[in-house]
Amino acid sequence: MNKTTEKNSNYNHLEKMSTKELLTNINREDRTVAETVSRLIPKIEKLVDDIVDRMLSGGRLFYLGAGTSGRLGVVDASECPPTFGVDHDLVVGLIAGGDSAIRKAVEFAEDDVDGGWKDLQQYKVTTNDTVIGIAASGTTPYVVGALKHCQENKILTGCITCNEGSPVAQYADHKIEAVVGPEFVTGSTRMKAGTAQKLILNMISTSVMIKLGRVVGNKMVDMQLSNEKLVDRGTKMIMEQTNLNYEEAKELLLKSGSVRSAVNNFKL
Repeated sequence: MNKTTEKNSNYNHLEKMSTKELLTNINREDRTVAETVSRLIPKIEKLVDDIVDRMLSGGRLFYLGAGTSGRLGVVDASECPPTFGVDHDLVVGLIAGGDSAIRKAVEFAEDDVDGGWKDLQQYKVTTNDTVIGIAASGTTPYVVGALKHCQENKILTGCITCNEGSPVAQYADHKIEAVVGPEFVTGSTRMKAGTAQKLILNMISTSVMIKLGRVVGNKMVDMQLSNEKLVDRGTKMIMEQTNLNYEEAKELLLKSGSVRSAVNNFKL
């Protein structure tokens, strides 16, 4: 397989560049990523709609990856409960090697072709669920094996990869192939490939949550009140929807537990 992600950088002698040249050239490459992702919107749209349909039937969303790709999935999944007030098991991020691999790479964990499926089995994955494999290269055995098992068990699959025609895409019902070209540092897929994956994950999870009714207007009305900044944000949201002053709105928020509940209680 000819991997675009492994092609030589468009730049050479990086060690001879000034700091400004390094930053300018990295930024020049980064600016191409959003355009690449924009061309994938029709494919992402179909994946989002399929995820929503399954979630409305009680399904969940699983992200599966190794290394940087796995970490990006874990980050996106872990942000859903505090941002949208959903259960922690609605969107689940799995990484080869387990949670310890989030901080420190676990040697050869990504090479276990049955590892991803075994991790999914711990969650009793069903046909109502969706499993998205994230792999910049598109060849990670941990991801390929999991998606293959999912398809054999009629579980909806998707992939986010940065090469065309990869083994991961072979077992994905929804193929999201963000071909962003060679990295600034040859093969360093934490850069443009990682940025593309992050953008796509943002689009998927945010759109899904909005379609599930977790945003009203443009506000995160179900966000968890886990710090003073969020309490302050929620208080001001309530003030916009009611005639309460700051202290009254804050008291109602803390008593109700969420902006949505506070506004509904005010209207009663």
